[in-house]
Amino acid sequence: MFQKILGIWLIFSLCSTAFAQDSFQIKGVVQHAKDFTPAQGATIIGKKIYAVSSENGAFTINNVTKGTYTFTLSHIGCEPTTLSVDVQQNMDELKVYLVESATVLEEVKVNGKTKRREAKEVPIVTQTVSKEFLEQNRENTLMQTLSKIAGVSTINIGSGQSKPVIRGLGFNRVAVVQNGIKHEAQQWGNDHGLEIDQHGIENIQIIKGPASLLYGSDAIAGVVDIQPNQTPLPNSFGGEVNILGESNNDLLGVSAGITSRKDKWFYRGRLTYRDYADYKVPADRINYENYVFELDDNNLRNTAGNEADASLGIGYVTEGFKSETVFSNVNAKNGFFANAHGLEVRTSSIDYDSSNRDVDLPYHKVNHFKITNNTSISAGEHLLHIDLGYQNNNREEHSEPVPHGYMPTPPDTKERLFIKNTYSLNFRDDFNPTDKHDMVVGLNTEYQNNNIGGWGFLIPEYNRFTAGVFAYDQFEINSNFHVLGGLRYDVGRVDTKAYYDWYPSTVNNADGSTSYIHQQRSKDKTLDFGSLSASLGLSYIQDKTSYKINVGRSFRMPLANELASDGVNYHMYRYERGNLDLDPEVSYQLDLSVEHTENSFSVGVSPFVNIFQNYIYLNPTSSYYETIQIYEYTQAEVFRIGGEFNASATITKNLQLDASVEYVYSEQTSGPKKGFTLPFSPPLSGLLSARYQFEKLLIFNKPQLIADYRITAAQEEIVPPEEKTDGYQVLNMSFLSELDVFKNSLPLEMRVKLNNVFDTKYFNHTSFYRLIDVPEAGRNISLSLTVPFQ
Repeated sequence: MFQKILGIWLIFSLCSTAFAQDSFQIKGVVQHAKDFTPAQGATIIGKKIYAVSSENGAFTINNVTKGTYTFTLSHIGCEPTTLSVDVQQNMDELKVYLVESATVLEEVKVNGKTKRREAKEVPIVTQTVSKEFLEQNRENTLMQTLSKIAGVSTINIGSGQSKPVIRGLGFNRVAVVQNGIKHEAQQWGNDHGLEIDQHGIENIQIIKGPASLLYGSDAIAGVVDIQPNQTPLPNSFGGEVNILGESNNDLLGVSAGITSRKDKWFYRGRLTYRDYADYKVPADRINYENYVFELDDNNLRNTAGNEADASLGIGYVTEGFKSETVFSNVNAKNGFFANAHGLEVRTSSIDYDSSNRDVDLPYHKVNHFKITNNTSISAGEHLLHIDLGYQNNNREEHSEPVPHGYMPTPPDTKERLFIKNTYSLNFRDDFNPTDKHDMVVGLNTEYQNNNIGGWGFLIPEYNRFTAGVFAYDQFEINSNFHVLGGLRYDVGRVDTKAYYDWYPSTVNNADGSTSYIHQQRSKDKTLDFGSLSASLGLSYIQDKTSYKINVGRSFRMPLANELASDGVNYHMYRYERGNLDLDPEVSYQLDLSVEHTENSFSVGVSPFVNIFQNYIYLNPTSSYYETIQIYEYTQAEVFRIGGEFNASATITKNLQLDASVEYVYSEQTSGPKKGFTLPFSPPLSGLLSARYQFEKLLIFNKPQLIADYRITAAQEEIVPPEEKTDGYQVLNMSFLSELDVFKNSLPLEMRVKLNNVFDTKYFNHTSFYRLIDVPEAGRNISLSLTVPFQ
């Protein structure tokens, strides 16, 4: 009762203190385009706007209300630059480059563009996620943090892992890109998370819809592009320490990062460590396969884990040249809910409730090592980009050594081992043949080598090579009307390797005799693929309204598990069988977008229509292998339609309201599941947010109270053996503030967040554990403190 009274009090506190937001700030940095040195003393002049850049080139314009502003930047010996800026919440820091003046006899004006303006001119439906958004909405994983964005959801595996879903499609249909290189792990697996440290990320671009034109296979549904951080200013040093604690799973975490630059050389580094216990759910028992599992103190047993991450970047920048090499390593150990992987726990001797912090069987260990290099070279009218990458993903899955069928008791706990090496090379040439054309031509190549081990076979060893060439042109008809068109062709080869069981099976021969053989699960096979991608789009900006339309053709190569799996997946308690005759997925999609912005409000809608010619999915059959149901990969035509709606309004000076709605409808129009939807299809969902900023109080500077109310409808459209999911409503609240603790130092940043205020029991349809009737996490209080220094 006290908890509900506390939640109601928080709501009334929000409502009773509402109705007034501080003015906004415009922040930016002015640099010389020639050598990226700061432009000290540059003047920024506009209507009721005036500022002068500091010795580091930085400037700040205070007390600006929401709206669109135009101002001119000038500096001795440079051409004046005019900028048009949309002022609102979560603004990006402006980066302005001034070009040396070729003559002083006549003033020349160059129209600069903000990232927001550039995004409006590109017909593709994109959304930029700022560092401020990431810090204010940080959850246990990167994708859980991004799930507040309409059209983006997650497949959660406990509290420490999740994978991206864009408009209802996930796994290898969404490409995750970091520093220009596609993140390659074992993302095909239902219970495989994303091995990326979310701390220290400054900017993410999310592409909703097919993006194979730019990124190749695996971007058929969208992209999460984690972009390189900005180059530090000369003679600068700074950093931060972030401390995090959570109540639901007793999480303790710390992340520390530094950035430094002398003249041309710059460095960045970060260390992150997190340790968490079993998380709690608002239930005291779980019913799975008619077996009731009692939970001790609401703990979802064996979901504890830990993670240690490290990264180091070394860069060099000079006139017309920039290069940065980043080394990173993510190491994690996570337990799986003991009752999720088969039913062996009924006879296990492990005391899962002896401690909520230990990690017992089943569990996984994963280490992801990555090296990336991003180099940009200015060569006359051309800007050349070269991205190089190497990744090593080492994943071990451990389970109790229990005999199954003809398999004797395994010798150890290492059920599956995957060691994947990926080598990447991307080349891109940006050039402007005329003032009206922005052209890009490029090449992407990638080679993968995947080795396996352990006593449980699911997918074979394989080698995979892909290469694609592309070209696109953004043509400016006038300053408000742009056309983007492009073509791409990809080729790919997959070489699967033969595999035989390590134990003999009994086989009854046609002549009545019996043989004992090591059955073959996969064979040496080489498969070649090729496909064309294309995109054509228009964008038009009329006063405060922007319009976009884009039609695209994308593809995705089949994966090794879809082609050649042939074994029991005891984690899912099913037999999975691949199909070597699968064709590449081909998708056609039409995207529309309309966005209107006023001084006090904005509204936008982005619908889409999508047709798959041959969608690949795992279909349950009526056949069984030793009492385990056989699932086979097959293909079907699929029709999808949906979209997102967003609205934002400034009610009073201090009160901001936001609303978003997302919906996807999917239907298989052919195949054995004709008339059904697709697995993990998210239901209709809406998010209402209220943000109130108080006046300064004692040491609390810019304090904000935020309430997020998620309303999700029931998911009645399912594909067997999925179960229907009831609708739910969840309230989350946050308190953010800067703390002026020490004089003459940067303010500390504090965030207190209360998730699931009323400890609501609900089921997320895109959660991995939803399949076994496990609800989402209960009430959680998190406290985050960021200490910056310089």
